[in-house]
Amino acid sequence: MATEVKASHILVKTKEQIDTLKERLAQGETFEDLAKKCSLCPSGQKGGELGYFGRGEMVKEFEDACFDTDVDEMAVVETEFGWHLIKVTGKF
Repeated sequence: MATEVKASHILVKTKEQIDTLKERLAQGETFEDLAKKCSLCPSGQKGGELGYFGRGEMVKEFEDACFDTDVDEMAVVETEFGWHLIKVTGKF
């Protein structure tokens, strides 16, 4: 069981925006570029990169989604901050 996860995310206000992001990814745009252009989180300037984090460091819904998602897969979750498109990039 992973004790830490590495993830990137794009934070937006609505589920509809998440759907649009998924379409744009399917059309060939990169996650990093979309994060820089669209994310409401300051991490967007780093392509959405959050680095490694353990349990208890992020809001529970976000954290659970990250730990429940396989490496190189994506997840969508709503938190008090908005909607997140999460890309898990590592676990250990």
